[in-house]
Amino acid sequence: MGHPCLRTPAEDYPIDDIGTAQFETLIEDMRDTLHAYGGIGLAAPQIGVGYRIAIIEIENTQTRYGEVEYTPFDVYINPLVTCIKEGQAGYWEGCLSVPGMRGFVERPQHIRIDYLDQSGNSSQKEVHGFLATVFQHEIDHLDGVLYVDRIKDKSLFAYEQEYLQFHAGPEPAPEPKNCV
Repeated sequence: MGHPCLRTPAEDYPIDDIGTAQFETLIEDMRDTLHAYGGIGLAAPQIGVGYRIAIIEIENTQTRYGEVEYTPFDVYINPLVTCIKEGQAGYWEGCLSVPGMRGFVERPQHIRIDYLDQSGNSSQKEVHGFLATVFQHEIDHLDGVLYVDRIKDKSLFAYEQEYLQFHAGPEPAPEPKNCV
């Protein structure tokens, strides 16, 4: 947190560059970084690359966020999010760019992502629940937004140790709200 790349909206990735050696190296670097830090998602700006590329991979369904849905590795190029259903829920989010911290963020829980896949094909994916939160968190990075910007109640922003001591447990179930 503090690096200008994290606060600068990313540029669309050039379609003609998809599949090049440079592109494949970038994806490999992103995946290596994701694995090295034990993350479940990563956006290119997090490694100092100002393009609209995100990756998500949830191999171990037992995560620091509790048990979550298995999600195979995939690449999302120039993704756009559309809220499908009204209503939000919140999770205690963490981020590789804000190490050692957690904050409670409410987001829409049924979304569609329109994107180009790793081969440059137009694709869509509909996701619900925690996975919808993961996608929105990563796509926020592409817009220069960090999860800390979305914390409404600043008393629900804590160091990891204090989160575990005072806040960990079942996630609160907020009342449904309109899509943002």
